[in-house]
Amino acid sequence: MKRLSRRAFLSAAAASAAFRAAPGWAQHRAGASGAGLVRDPEGVFDLARGLSCRILTRTGDPMSDGLLTPGAPDGMAAFPDSDGKVRIVRNHELARWHTVDGTGAGATTDAFAGGGALPDASVYDRSSDGAPAPGGTTTLVYDPQTGAVERSWMSLAGTLVNCAGGPTPWNSWLSCEEVIDIGAGDGALAHGYVFEVPAAHEGPVDPVPLKAMGRFKHEAVAVDPASGALYLTEDQAGAALFYRFLPDAPGELARGGRLQALAVRGQPGMDTRNWSGRAILPGQPLEAVWIDLEDIDNPDGDLAQRSIAAGAAQFTRGEGCAMGQGEVFFTCTDGGAAQLGQIWRYRPSGPDGGVLDLFHESAGQMEMCDNLTVAPWGDLIVAEDGPGGNRLWGLRPDGGLYPVGSNALVHENEISELTGPCFSPDGSTLFFNIQRPGLTLAITGDWDAVRGA
Repeated sequence: MKRLSRRAFLSAAAASAAFRAAPGWAQHRAGASGAGLVRDPEGVFDLARGLSCRILTRTGDPMSDGLLTPGAPDGMAAFPDSDGKVRIVRNHELARWHTVDGTGAGATTDAFAGGGALPDASVYDRSSDGAPAPGGTTTLVYDPQTGAVERSWMSLAGTLVNCAGGPTPWNSWLSCEEVIDIGAGDGALAHGYVFEVPAAHEGPVDPVPLKAMGRFKHEAVAVDPASGALYLTEDQAGAALFYRFLPDAPGELARGGRLQALAVRGQPGMDTRNWSGRAILPGQPLEAVWIDLEDIDNPDGDLAQRSIAAGAAQFTRGEGCAMGQGEVFFTCTDGGAAQLGQIWRYRPSGPDGGVLDLFHESAGQMEMCDNLTVAPWGDLIVAEDGPGGNRLWGLRPDGGLYPVGSNALVHENEISELTGPCFSPDGSTLFFNIQRPGLTLAITGDWDAVRGA
């Protein structure tokens, strides 16, 4: 993992001092809430002592393009912009059954609920009534000096269930559809693809599905800057793959490439889930190889099953995926003997393979690990998506856990999942979402104190 020196990190934190002092920052000095946390008097998000939190946007807020901020914010990443500003590209995990009037499973606002529109060429797919498919991405321009979002707009439109994704070294966001669906419009377009959104692009991008990266329930992507390879997870319960995409031209994903799945040498179809007990122990090295995949447009929705039968390793509910220093981390939300989550690590050792090991398996403290990011100081920051109170955790390289914060906001009788943790380019600010009712927030403060450094 790449680590930021203490001096560099403190310097970055000092640069955001004006932001932390800006109006609207809650210092959360009320009574204790959970292990190591301080209760938020406003009932939104409890934090580790020494941290501060601010709400940046809410679902339904008007955006600069005349549309509304869509609901269900999910995976996102932050990129450097001019004049010290930050651009955040953010997914919205909206499906066709999400409705504007508050009815239906997971109902929430879409960008077009206020009557705004986009040119037809900017919308990938529409329903039979002409309404754009409600998923996609928004882009925010954020000023770290004021702590405010200056502008925002719809940057990818007409897609479905944009769950996670990942940033690229060339400053774009790869937005992933976590669904296999055939559109309801006249074109009956297929869904289940990855779309690229350059962070610097103004307005909506041309929605081009990257079909060579396969059609399945995509979750997250991590790009290896050393090799140009992309690693992808699949959010399929029980039978999912861990993928690698080798582009024909590094950095030019639309030109195609080769999709592969991880296998364990000498153990074809290996079951990594540990559902029958701890067959695989944390730190146990497994020799990984890659097998080429066929029929990746997956018309029957059975790509994982076919590939496991051909020798690929079997995972379950692959979620967050992030690149460290020469190593890739990814989560399996319901993996493990307790089905409370696993975090895997893959370390490439050449073009043909590498080493896979179980980095962490939850026995009850951290539950249902989902999105994750690598902190500037080398720890993992992991978001929970479980049936109980959902938290942000820090996970040290030695396996030690520490709480960062906990969702205190009850929405429609439940505590929503936390999504999209990512750091500002200078490493001082952690952005994340409370998916329902749809808040994007920023955390800053004394991270050394939080992690016990």
